[in-house]
Amino acid sequence: MRNMKNLSTDDRYLEFGSGPVIVLLHGLFGALSNFEKVIEHFQQDYTVLFPQLPLYTSSLLNSTVGGMVDFVNVIIEEKKFSNLHLVGNSLGGHIGLVYALKNMDKVASITLTGSSGLFENSLGDGYPNKENYDYIRKKTEYTFYDPTVASKELVDEIFNTVNDRAKAIRVIALAKSALRHNLRKELNKVDIPANIIWGGNDNITPLFVGEEFQKLIPNAKLSVIDKCGHAAMMEHPERFNELLEQFLMDLNVKKSE
Repeated sequence: MRNMKNLSTDDRYLEFGSGPVIVLLHGLFGALSNFEKVIEHFQQDYTVLFPQLPLYTSSLLNSTVGGMVDFVNVIIEEKKFSNLHLVGNSLGGHIGLVYALKNMDKVASITLTGSSGLFENSLGDGYPNKENYDYIRKKTEYTFYDPTVASKELVDEIFNTVNDRAKAIRVIALAKSALRHNLRKELNKVDIPANIIWGGNDNITPLFVGEEFQKLIPNAKLSVIDKCGHAAMMEHPERFNELLEQFLMDLNVKKSE
């Protein structure tokens, strides 16, 4: 981790920097590396909290969106954090929205990128050819506009995950939970500024999904990144950071008016 000093000794989360709190929520196959550039950029002026979601280790009973929300809530309660800026990718955006709906008094804003919660393609499907490495490589590449972003390390990690029976069962359980937990009827209650950063070429949650989030969340702004797939913070980290930083700066300006 270049220029990233973890301030935590708790294996449930990583913590960087100091200042207002940004909480980063990763997706179904996500990891710290997905947000490395975001952490490097924002740790200078913010406390960046990265919960290491127990996607593959929780009980089957807790392998749900609600189970992950409870996990995040425990950490935030223990840290006594408030005025949170949530940032979630894919399933992480879904978790962030559910957390916000339950804890609106603690959340200052939410940023969604490729979030589930309305509609998604291929989010943790059964991977019928999971033992075929080339199949997993192509599925991973499908996540990005630029297939070279799907590094061998990333493909190896997903290949190993879907071929580990215990992990695969939990991935499928979480994916099914996300599909069941549609937020369409609840998004009008998200009474905080929402920053929607979407890949214009997202195959998993296509652009119309980001546009629908913008319509359904009362105070939402949509920014589209061209030549970008499902994980904007990985594929176009500089532009993602620029959009997130401007959003947070605008919030501070509005508070001071």
